[in-house]
Order: sequence, then C-alpha cells, then structure tokens
Amino acid sequence: MEIHRLEHRSQEEQKEERQRSLHMSSSTQRRTFHTSEEEEQFSSLDYSLAAALALTAMETSWEAKLRSEASVLEVERRGEKRVGFRNDWEKTEIDILNVCHMLRERVDRKALWRRTEEKTREAKELKELCSSRGPYFWIPLRSHTVWENESVLLTCTVYGSPPPQVVWYKNDVRIDPHLFPAGKFIMKNHFGLLTLEIRRCTVEDSATYTVMVKNAYGEASSFAKVLVRTYLGKESGFDSEIFKRLLLGLDVEFKSILQPVFAREKEPFILACAFTQDVPDGQRNIQWFRDGMLLQISKRRQLQYLDCQASVKVSCAYKEDEGMYTIRVPSPFGSKEQSAYVFVRDAPAEEAGAPGSPLNVRCHDVNRDCLILTWVPPSDNRGSPIIGYTIERCQGESGVWEACHEAPGGTCRCPVRGLIEGQSYRFRVRAINKAGTSLPSKATEVVTMQDPREAERKTVIHFDLGRTITISKADTEDSVIIPLPPTNVRARETRQAYVLLSWDEPCPRGKEDLTYLLEKSVVGSDAWEAVSSETPVKSPRFALLDLEKGKAYRFRVRAANRYGLSEPSEPSEPITLGSPPATLPPPAQVQVFRDTKTSVSLIWDHVTGDSELLGYYIYCREAGASEWQTVNNKPIKNNRFSVPGLKTGKEYVFCIRSVSEAGVGERSAETDPITVKQAIATPSAPYGFALLACGKNDMVIGWKPPKRRGGGKILGYFLDQHEESEPKWQPVNQQPVPTRVYKFTDLQEGHFYQFRARATNWAGVGELSEPSDLFECKEWTMAQPGPPYDVRASEVRASSLMLRWEPPLYKGVGPVTGYHVSVQEEGSEKWEPLVPGPVSDTHLRVSDLEPGKSYKFQVQAVNSAGIGQPSLPSDPVFMEDKPDAREIKVGVDEEGCIYMAFEAPEAPDSSEFEWAKDYEGPPDPQRVTVKDGICSSKIILKEPGKEDLGVYSVTVTDADEDISASHTLTEEELDKLKKLSHEIKNPVIKLISGWNIDILDHGEVRLWLEVEKLSPAAELHLIFNNKELISSPTHKINFDREKGLVELTIQNFSDEDMGTYTAQLQDGKAKNQITLALVDDDFDKLLRASAAKRRDWKRKQGPHFVEPLKWKVTEECEVLLTCKVTNTKKESRFQWFFQKKENSKGQYNAETGDGLLEIPKMSNKDKGTYMAVISDDRGEDDTILDLTGEVYDAIFNELCRIGALSATPLKIQGTEEGIRIFSKVKFFDVDCMKTSWYHKEKRLESGDRIKAGSTLDEIWLHILDPKDSDKGKYTLEISTGKDIHKLTADLSGQAFDDALAEHQKLKQAAIIEKNRAKVVKGLPDVATIMEDKTLCLTCIISGDPFPEITWLKNDQPVAFRDRYRMEVKGTVVTITIEKVCSEDSGRYGIFVKNKYGSETGLVTVSVFKHGEEPKELRKQK
Repeated sequence: MEIHRLEHRSQEEQKEERQRSLHMSSSTQRRTFHTSEEEEQFSSLDYSLAAALALTAMETSWEAKLRSEASVLEVERRGEKRVGFRNDWEKTEIDILNVCHMLRERVDRKALWRRTEEKTREAKELKELCSSRGPYFWIPLRSHTVWENESVLLTCTVYGSPPPQVVWYKNDVRIDPHLFPAGKFIMKNHFGLLTLEIRRCTVEDSATYTVMVKNAYGEASSFAKVLVRTYLGKESGFDSEIFKRLLLGLDVEFKSILQPVFAREKEPFILACAFTQDVPDGQRNIQWFRDGMLLQISKRRQLQYLDCQASVKVSCAYKEDEGMYTIRVPSPFGSKEQSAYVFVRDAPAEEAGAPGSPLNVRCHDVNRDCLILTWVPPSDNRGSPIIGYTIERCQGESGVWEACHEAPGGTCRCPVRGLIEGQSYRFRVRAINKAGTSLPSKATEVVTMQDPREAERKTVIHFDLGRTITISKADTEDSVIIPLPPTNVRARETRQAYVLLSWDEPCPRGKEDLTYLLEKSVVGSDAWEAVSSETPVKSPRFALLDLEKGKAYRFRVRAANRYGLSEPSEPSEPITLGSPPATLPPPAQVQVFRDTKTSVSLIWDHVTGDSELLGYYIYCREAGASEWQTVNNKPIKNNRFSVPGLKTGKEYVFCIRSVSEAGVGERSAETDPITVKQAIATPSAPYGFALLACGKNDMVIGWKPPKRRGGGKILGYFLDQHEESEPKWQPVNQQPVPTRVYKFTDLQEGHFYQFRARATNWAGVGELSEPSDLFECKEWTMAQPGPPYDVRASEVRASSLMLRWEPPLYKGVGPVTGYHVSVQEEGSEKWEPLVPGPVSDTHLRVSDLEPGKSYKFQVQAVNSAGIGQPSLPSDPVFMEDKPDAREIKVGVDEEGCIYMAFEAPEAPDSSEFEWAKDYEGPPDPQRVTVKDGICSSKIILKEPGKEDLGVYSVTVTDADEDISASHTLTEEELDKLKKLSHEIKNPVIKLISGWNIDILDHGEVRLWLEVEKLSPAAELHLIFNNKELISSPTHKINFDREKGLVELTIQNFSDEDMGTYTAQLQDGKAKNQITLALVDDDFDKLLRASAAKRRDWKRKQGPHFVEPLKWKVTEECEVLLTCKVTNTKKESRFQWFFQKKENSKGQYNAETGDGLLEIPKMSNKDKGTYMAVISDDRGEDDTILDLTGEVYDAIFNELCRIGALSATPLKIQGTEEGIRIFSKVKFFDVDCMKTSWYHKEKRLESGDRIKAGSTLDEIWLHILDPKDSDKGKYTLEISTGKDIHKLTADLSGQAFDDALAEHQKLKQAAIIEKNRAKVVKGLPDVATIMEDKTLCLTCIISGDPFPEITWLKNDQPVAFRDRYRMEVKGTVVTITIEKVCSEDSGRYGIFVKNKYGSETGLVTVSVFKHGEEPKELRKQK
C-alpha cells in the first residue's frame, strides 16, 4: 500500500513539473502570480494555447514516453484493484487530487500569457537582430567540364537577411534568358539554393559564370568556369564508339526532321518525329517541351510512342498551344533534341470581318467575391480596330456561359465583381469590332472564390510525432462585438475605366463575418454618398466602374457584422480615373536574314523601359502585295524568330508590333525585301572516297561532294593524306582543288594510305571528312577496266529517273565497249542487273521503279577482257513525285522565237544552269542561244529544224537537292511550234466571226463580220466587185475598232447588189482579208427574203396578227381556236368566218387582242376552213386555219387521247337485268377509240348474256342474269392508235355479292313496280263544266291482279246512286255525273289498290252557272 502511494505521488510530481514547465516558472515564482478571483477569467483559447506550449516544451524521448504511459496504466490497474477491495483511503486520496487539480486550473493565466508574449517578442527581436546581415556563400560555385550537347547545372548556397537579389553573369555580361533560345538558361532560387542550368551546351557556352547576390547589408559573388569539350580524336580503346555501344547499347537517331505545323484554332494537329530504330525501354523517357516547359498528358493532349515514332497529338487546338515544341530523347551519349514551331491560326469567324479571339486569359487576385481578369489581345483584328471585349463566365462544369461584363477596347485587364463565395467559375473573353464579335477564347482553369487571407489568420503548431493544433488569430484577440473601422483606404489600381479600391481589415477583426459599405465624396464637398453595389462587399477591395472622368473623389469604408456597423474609416487621398493606356512603341532595328529555303530569321531591339510588354506579333507580306499576313498568334517574348512556311524564291517584307495590356501597338518600319533562299554556310564534309587508278608512286582518288553545300558554290577542296605507319596527317595542297578527282604523287609503292578532304565555299572551310579506307599503292596491270565514278541520279520522279556516271580513268587492255548497271533495293543485300545487256552510253533512263521505295545503283565498265571493277554505289534514291518538282516549259515568245525554259526559285545565288542535248554535252551554240535570268534559264532555237530534235536536259549546280528536268522535242511538237512562230512573226488579225447576213425589220440587208479588238490606227477597205465601196445613204459602212466590228447596211436590196464583197483589214503588221460571194441561188434566196421582210413590215403598219390561228384541246375535251392581234384601235373590227361565212359564236377581247372560238363537241360538221380577220382604215390582216385532213385527224387523236386518259376507274353496279361494269369518260368516239373487254384474260364478245356498249361519256359492260362463273377480274382496254389504256375491276368476293344483292333487289322492285295498281293516264288536273251538263271522267288503270277501284270526293267515298254511276270496261274506268250543279264542285280522285301497292289519280271539278265565266279563265286574265 505504501509503495503504491509513493508511485502515485511520483506521478503527480511529474505532472506538476510539466505544469511548471508550462508556466515557465518554479514554485518559488508563484508569488508573482495572481488568482482568478483578483483578475478576469481567460477564454478557452488561452487554455488551448497554454496546453500546446506545454506539450511542445516537453523534450522527452520516445522510450520515456512509453515508460510514462506504462506506469499510468499500471497505476490505473492497481487503483481498480483497490476499489475492488473498498479502500477508503484510496478514494479519499483521489478526491484530494481532484481538488488540487481544480485549484490549479483556477490559477490566473493572464500573467502567464503576458510573460509568454514578452518572451516571444524578445525572441523575435533577437532573431531579427541576428538575421539582419549581408549575404555570404555557404557553398560556392564549382567549375565543370562537360561534353558538347550535354547539360550542366551550377549550384551554390547563399545566406543573407533579408533575402538578397540574385544576378547571373557570363564573362561579366548579364544573362538575359529572353536573348537566348527558349529553355537555354534556367535560373532558380529555392530558399537560398541558387541554380543555373545550361541546356544543350555548345562550345560557345565555355565561359566564366558569376553569380552576384546583394541586399541592404552588403553583397557577395562567386564564380566558376565551364569548359565544353568536343571529341575529335581517333576512336580507340575505352573511348571508342564501338566500346560505348557495347557497354551502353545502341544509340537512337532521328530519321526525320521535325517540320513546322500550321494548325487552325478548334481543330486537331499532330507533331510527330520518327526514329531510325525502336527506342529501347531504358531510353523511353521521351520528353516534349513547349517554350522550354515540360508537357504533360491532358484531356486535349496525348503523348505517344508507337512504331518507332513519337508524337504529340492535340485534339482541339487553341492559340495557347502555339510555340516552339522540342522533343528530347535520352541516349547513351547524351540526350538528343529536335525543335519545330507550331502555329495556330485563327478559326473562321462566325461573322465576316470579326476579329480573332483573345488568348491567355488568366485570373489574378482571387478574393471572396471578386477577382482581376487579364488576357492578351488577338493579333488579327480583320482590318477594324477592337472597340471592346465581352467577358463570359460559367459556374463550375455546367457548360452554361453567360455574359457578365464588358471591357473597353483599350485595356486587357478588368475586374469582375458580384461573384459568390465558395462557388467555382471559369471565364472566357470575346473581342468586338465594328464587324462583329469574335469566337470565344480558351476558358480559364476553374477558380474557387475564397478569402486568400484565411490561411494567414491561422497558426499551426506541430507536436508529438506529427500531430498538429490549429489556432485562429481571432481566438487570440479580445472579444469584438461592434467591428472597428477599416484602415489604410487607398487606390490599388487606377485605370481609364475603373478604380480598384483597397483597404486593410479592422484589427482586431473578430470571429464574425464582415461586409463592407463604401462611401464616396467629390473633393471640395463635405457630402458623402453610399456607393451602390448589387451584392454585399465581402472582400477588402472593390472596383469602382461608374466614376466620372475629370473628377477627384475621396472614399471611406465601414465594416459591418451581425451586431452592427462600424464608424467610417479615415478618408482616402483624392483619387481620379487613370488616363487612357497607351500602346507600346514598335521595336527598332528590325533586321531580316536568310535562313533555309523556306524560312528567314528576324532580329530586333527589345522595347525597353516598360514592364507591361507581353511580347511581339510578327507580320509579313509578299513584296508588292498590300495585305499583311499574321505570322504568329501568340506573342513571342524573344527578340529573334525564324519565320517558316515561306515560298522559295519569293520576296517578302516584315514588320513587328509590340503587345501590352493596352493592346497591339503600331507597326515597326518595314524591313527591306528579302528573297527566301538558303543562307550561306560552310559546307558539310565530303565522303565516298574511291581509288580510280594507281601507278607505282601515284594514286588517283575521287570523292563525292558534300551533301550540304551551304547555299554557295564549292570553290574547291583541301586534301590530307596519311601513311599507315605514320602518326600524323600531311596536308597535300595549299590552294583548293577545283575538281573531285586528284592525283596523289610521290607515294611509296607497297605502302597503304588514307585520305580525307574539306570543301570550301564563300563562307569558309567546311567540315573535315571521315578518313577513307586504306588504299595500297600498287600499280594496276589488270586487263579489265577500272571502276566508273560519280554515279548519280537526276530527274527523280515516282517511278523513273536518269542515271549518269563518268567513264573509268583506267581503261585496261582496250577501250570500254559498254557498261553493266546493277540495282539494289532498300533492305536487300543482293545486286541485280538493271538491263539485260551492256549500256553503250554513260547515262541510262531507268523506269518502272516502285514508288515509295529507295534504290542504290552501281556501274561496271566492260572491255574486250571482261567486266571491270564496280563503282561506288550511288546514294540511296527515294522514288516519289515531289510537289515542287519543276519541268521544262516549251513555247514561243512574243517575237516568235521557239524556246525551252526552266525555273528554279530554290536555286542558290551562285548556281548555274547546265543544259545538255541527248546527255552528250551542251547544245550546239550555232543552233541555240542560252539566256540566263534570276533563278531561271532558257535556250532559244535560232533556226528550228530536224537537227534540233532530241532530248534537252538541264541541271542546277551547287544545290543540296537534285534540281533537274528533261524534255524530248519531237517532230510533231516542233511543227506546231514552228506554225505558231510563223503566226507570231507574220501576224494575222484574228477572225472571231466571218461574214454574217441579217435582214432587218424594214427589209434592209446587213452584212457584218467580227475580229479581235483593233487599235485606233487600224484601216478598212471594203471592195465590191473589184471596186472600193464608200459609205453612202444606200450603202452605210460602220467600222468599230474597239469592238472589231465591220458592218455594211444595204437599204433597198436589189439585183444590182449581186456580187463579191471583200473586207481588207490592216492593224500595224497584222493583216486579214475576208470575202463573201452573193451570187446564184444564195443571192436569189436573200433577195426574196428581203422583199418578204419589207412586205411584212408594211403589213405591220396597220392592225395585224402576232399569233396566227391555232387549235388546242382542253382537259374537258373542248376544242379552242385562238389567235392574237396587235396595233389595233377602237375602230378596228374583228370577224370570225367558217367556210367563208361569218360565225357569230367567236369571241374577241379588244383590250388584250385575243380571239377565241369554242367548239364544245367536235364532230364532222365542224370540219372546214376557219378564218379570223382584223381591219380598220389603216389596212386589213387575216389568219386561216384549215380543220380538215391531217389537222382534223390530229384534233380527233388528241380528243381520243384525253378522253382515254379521263376514263374513271371501273365501277360495279347491280341493275334489274344483271350486273353492270362501266367507266365514265369525257369524250368517246367509236371510230377513233376501240374498246375490248376481258374476263380472266379472255376476250369477251357480245352475246345473249353479255352486252357491251358505249355512249359519248360512258363505256359499259352488262352481264345479264349473273352467275358464279361470272366472277373474276374484268379488264377494259381503250385503244387510241398507238396508246392502250387498261382499267381493271375485280368482280369477286364481296364485290360480287354486293352487286348480285343489288341486282336481285332491283329485279324484285321492278316486278312490284310492274304489277302494282296504277292510274296510267286519262284524268286531267282540272275539269270545268256548266250546270245541268253531264260530266264524264275517264282514266286507264293497270295492275296484276286487277286492282280494287274506289272514287273519292273531297277524300270521301262517292256513293253511286241517282246522278252518279261508274263503268269499268277492261282497264278503262269511267265515272259519270248527270245534271251537275254547284254542289258537285270539288276534288275527285280514283283510288286503285292491289297486293303490290296502290295509287290515287286526282282531278278538280269546277261547276259554274249559266252566263258566268269560269274561275280558271278569270285567273288566267
């Protein structure tokens, strides 16, 4: 028990020690503390901070912590055991400890906090005192030696407070990365660790590099030397290439050169690079860079390697993707790189003339509810200045874009207000000019609106193996209810369109969220007014967009939280809107130099003294053109640039514009025109050394020219020789050797020698060649000839080429009689003969090669002793049609000379055009003249003849690539050229149209011809029957030189005008003569036509017909006769005649002049002659139409055709007799329209049961007493001459049943109708009779059975007695009334009835007295 108390007490003492460490005082210092009863209580933050300090103050090891935790667990287990034994002393002890713990918590901590702050302030002052010192290098720079094309990293460590400024120097010249290629120098400063990376080192990078550091307390420097070495020695031992390859593996080479890519905005592009072999897995770390920045895979960008090809693919290009792309491939001998520029053109605008889209949209100074947006103006405004920008935003990834702000055109920087805290946004910008709005720019990355100072308000304290405690600054401040006013109200930015106001938050700030209210006042006024805002201002900055220009304002700010509003801050200094931003001046000293055959290099002076420079836009145009073309759409920051994609041989001028936030500046001065050609450089190394002949003490060596001639003429070669046993190379010549064959003398027989050479041009001496093979100096005595040399291919096309070589220098025992030519396909080691036998010439046209493949060729000479040594193989020749391949043009010039011309814009300035005829040498100068021009040449045939036929070839010298062509001049082509030459030398006025004859309205005859346009000095002589005609009223001559028109108008054409007409034309040297013969039948025909035209004109002076009589058949089968007259007046009379008799049925519309005669139903009676006559006092005209014969038949054929087409579908109808099938037509004629009926493909003939017939409007078939056998398909054929029209109906199934039912129904109804009781005839409607007369009414009835008879009077049965009696004789029924009187007047009727029906016959009887007039007669009067 005692031991347990001691352990427990020990534990308590340790806790007290920790608390004393927390309070940073011993038990003797407790007298300086005050209790909480004397001073105010502390917040929970005080306790948490004190606990954190206590925990961090303890410096116990990991083992001590484990022992402490184990002892605590042991005490707790023992305490649980004692509780189990109901130990009252333990319980009392625990209560005492709890009371002590509570008393310790009540200790006043205010003094403790003051002490903590004081010690923290002292420590901070001590740290500042210690840290404020000048910089010094803890680790200085170290010198390096590197190989060429490697990278080197210079590093050093510097210490100083405050952090010093760092400047790097190369040979005491400050290093500006903008003056070097992108990514050449990369400088970094990472908390005092300074690095300078020099990439792709060259010999020029060997220098002394110095770093200078400086702050307010001093400066320091450190330097190191960098030596870049190039290996030139003969490879051997561990330094040899073979050893490196065995040790490190194969080296990867680029197979192709990266070419510039010209992409378009919103479209994909691919930049690919091929390798000679597959890149090993260990070297697959292929990196792509853009403007020195490493590229990574993204949604739009893919980096791939497949089939020995690395590529970067962009699915949707933006102008931000433009730049210099570099591929870097690691290899055992250092990384290898290639670079190419990718241009991204503007996408076509949605509106014509709208500007290009802005680019590089960025978000800056992101706060809780506002941010600053910047962008780069487009390079192309489509000829109209940009007047503004529209800013669009999208919340998150919703894809819904809405316009949120508009910025003026003079700035590329704008604040965006009214954003929501915690919400994510993307932004994009459109440019606006007078023509319209551009496409949107690329959207920004997603930005989230939040308070950037939130992290500054929190303190993170680390303790206990990675655990942390976060304390907010608001928790350490005094309690704030009503906020204090903000401070330091100032203008952060003043622009032409806005002022960005900024202020500091109240201090202490408090825990509550703050909003701000802004007030403004015009300087000179004491009135303050609130600044309106659509949303509460939550950030300590605000953009004012509605200020008036020219006025000065002061501003103050109030802070507000949920408890209330603060007092206003101190007013700001007077603030006004900024002046309009000015664009930067253009760069000066813009110079242009040649680069490659499709590019030029530009260099210019930087625009200095302005930090707002965003870069430069470059523009170019062909010399003489007016429209500038944009080169780059993304500003470049360097002061040099290579412009690719130009046309070889064309002249261009360039200008540059500076780019800033104010827009694109003015153009610089134009450069001088430059012709795009290869820049002159030193040539590459010769190669392909071959032994051509050998004597006892001499050797003849030949070699191939450099593959890259440097854009200039090769002036010669400097040669070295090396004897195998000697260590040094000996120079051979002091002056350059102009040929590629040289005889080395003073050699020792039997010794082995090597040779090497260097070519020289105007730029200097080129690269040194690789040493040749070892050649033994031993005299040749073989009988066979030596090797031919200089085997070369020209005129390379997709499947053919011209192979040439030089004959061997060593002939052997006899002259060379021919050559064997062999070919080797790429990938094969076998040489195969190209032609079956030897070739006699030193050239050979090779054809039928496979496009897309490479071939090598070699030649062996043949003499009487056999086949000699083979030549060196030719360079590989790739078979393809080059898009810019040139051909020889053949034609005739303006002077009539036949020429053959060849142009080569890509030819170097020093090139010469070598012409050859039949590949045997230059053409005979006595037969041709050679004229050379700038990048062109032509030969002119002096006296073209058969001697000039053959193959003409031309080759351009000093070009890196083959520029050659040939043309075969054939006899047929030469004849055509000679004919054309004769026409040019002896010009003839070109005849467009020979003599033409027109008869004019009055009967005049117009003779005219047309030739090409003539000059004002042209002459005309018009000859008629060997006499020259002169213009007169009867024979008018018109000669229009501008139109080349010759006219002769004869007023009254007569027999005197018969003869020959000749027009003689002359215009300078050009002549022509055109003749027209008007004799015999041609003249008579023209004379009659002229007279008829004259008579017709006279006829038309009065009323006349412009449309003669013609007929037309309408769809209703009516025949219309129409005509039309003109030149009528009110008194004009129109008459119709038929068979010379006037027809009054004709119509005439005087307003339109239309005449119309309708024949509704055409028949034979309408045959005859129809005539229409129009007449008045000026004359008479008529038109006649004969409707007989063929015309009548044609009308009837048309009627029949329309009638057949109008036939309606066959209908089925039940009748009393049977079933009727019929079709309605609009016209039917038995003679012209033949009909045939078919039942189940069998023709029907009329019989007892089948009746067929027709009417004028119907064609029918009647089936009497139908039966089941009558079912089936019925067809009606209507024949109208050549045309046959068929109509079908299916009389079966329901159709037959319905028709049969209807037939039976009608048949039964007919029986009933026939047999029912009827009053057939006899009774009048009214019977009038005088009194005392006898009335007899008689009628005839019918019916079977005989009907019952009843007479009615006024609807009542008549009683037959006295004066009434009825008599029936057969079917005649009579009623007699004797001595009628007025009472007998009334309505009488006879009613007959049998079993089939009944009927009533009525009559009205009227009785009048003597002397009276019957009522019916009075009504009639």
